[in-house]
Amino acid sequence: MSRKLLVILSCTIFAAACGNSGESKPTDTTAKTPSTSTAPATTNADSKGLELIGASDCTTCHRLDKAGSGASIGPAYSEVAAKYSPAADSTVNRLVKKIISGGSGVWGAVPMTPHPSIPEPDVKEMVKYILTLKK
Repeated sequence: MSRKLLVILSCTIFAAACGNSGESKPTDTTAKTPSTSTAPATTNADSKGLELIGASDCTTCHRLDKAGSGASIGPAYSEVAAKYSPAADSTVNRLVKKIISGGSGVWGAVPMTPHPSIPEPDVKEMVKYILTLKK
């Protein structure tokens, strides 16, 4: 099997694993919520972002911190915060659009699945929380 075909197949499998089928399913947020024991102190606005992340499928591919438990497909939230801080409004808006639209190439070959079913105000709260994780 050629290397290119193997990469494409791997990307397809990862995308399917991170995909949001659009079906409404009950979500067990306790199992998906990133551990707050290693997170910095949060404000009410920050905790809303954390809560929204826990209720989404984001933690399927992302972890709170690179040192967190298990490998992840996408970058850790602390890595995203380090790359995109300071959080200017234009940066927040660009990341919101990226999460809703999906994309690839910024963090490697594995594409991020689009999340059009998550309301833009919720994604904005999630991004604002993630950007507070800069170390």
